[in-house]
Amino acid sequence: MSRNSLFEVKTLPDDAAGTPEHRTPTPVIDMWAPIVPATEIVDDLRAGFPAEQLRYLEVFTKTRLTPEQFAAYAESLRRSDDAILAQLDAAGIRQSLITGFDEHSTCGVTFVHNESVAALAARHPDRFIPFAGADVMSGTSGLDQLEHWVTDRGFRGLSLRPFMIGRPASDPAYFPYYAKCVELGIPLSIHTSANWTRTRPSELGHPRHIDDVACRFPELTILMSHAGYPWVLEACLIAWKHPNVYLELGAHRPRYFTAPGAGWDALLRFGQSTIRDKVVYGSGAFLINRSYQQLCDEMRALPVDAATLEQWLWRNAARLLGLSDID
Repeated sequence: MSRNSLFEVKTLPDDAAGTPEHRTPTPVIDMWAPIVPATEIVDDLRAGFPAEQLRYLEVFTKTRLTPEQFAAYAESLRRSDDAILAQLDAAGIRQSLITGFDEHSTCGVTFVHNESVAALAARHPDRFIPFAGADVMSGTSGLDQLEHWVTDRGFRGLSLRPFMIGRPASDPAYFPYYAKCVELGIPLSIHTSANWTRTRPSELGHPRHIDDVACRFPELTILMSHAGYPWVLEACLIAWKHPNVYLELGAHRPRYFTAPGAGWDALLRFGQSTIRDKVVYGSGAFLINRSYQQLCDEMRALPVDAATLEQWLWRNAARLLGLSDID
C-alpha cells in the first residue's frame, strides 16, 4: 500500500448523497473546517504534527505511521488558493472557520500557527473566519497573544482542545482565557467529544465540563465542537439549558445522523425543536477525508424541514458571528 493510499479520499455511491429533490441550494457557513491546505498551513503540518495525533490517525488507518509518512501526505494535499475556493464554491460554502492550534507547552509543538491562519484570512477576508489557538499553559503570554490576534489582527474567536492540553474544560487554568473571551466579545470553540489519541482519556472532552464552564461564565459564547459525541443527549440538554452554548457538528458524516444505533437520535429530536437555533454545521473535511461537496450534500439530504436546515447550515452561525448576510 502506498503512503498516500492510507488517506485516499473516497467517493460516495450515487445514491448516498441524497436524491436531486433533496439537493437544495441552501448556502453554508462552515463553522469548523478547521484546516485548509493552503501553502502556509501545509508548511505547518509538515513541520509540527503532534506525536499524539500520529497515534490518533493509526486508529483509522490500522497502520503505524511515521512523521515522514504524514509529511508526505500533507504535501500531497497542498493546493492553490484558487483551487481551495473552487472546492468551497462547489459545496455552496460562503464562509469557513479556520483556526490555529497551539498546545506547545503540553505537546511540544505548535500544530497550526496563528500567523499562517492570518495570512490566508488576509488574502480572502470575505471567505475565511480566523480563530486563534492559544497555549493555555504558557501563562500570561498566551493571554497577551490572544488579545493581540483579536484586537490587532481581526481574529473572531478562540479555539481550544482540552485533550491536547491534558486538562478538562472546567479546569481553572482556562478561566483567564474564558474571561478574556467575554472581555473581547468573542466566542470559544472547544473540543467536546471523545478523542482518538492513545495517551489522553476521552473524558477530557465530556460535555459535563461545558455545563460547569457555562455556569461560571454565563456571558461566554461556547461552541461545543463535535456536538459532544458520543454524549449527544447530554450536549443537547446543556445547549438547551444555557443561552450561549451551541452544538457544532464538525467532523461527523451527516449521512450517519439518521443511522440506527449511531447515537444521533437526540440531535434529530431536540435539534428540530428546543435547540433548533443552537445548532451550527462544521464540515471537518480535512479530518474525515471527505470533500466539502459530499459532506454538504449529505447535510442537505437529511430528513429535516427546509427552515431547520437553513438554521443549522447558516442562519445560526450568522447570528452568532454578528453577520448581516453571507454573500
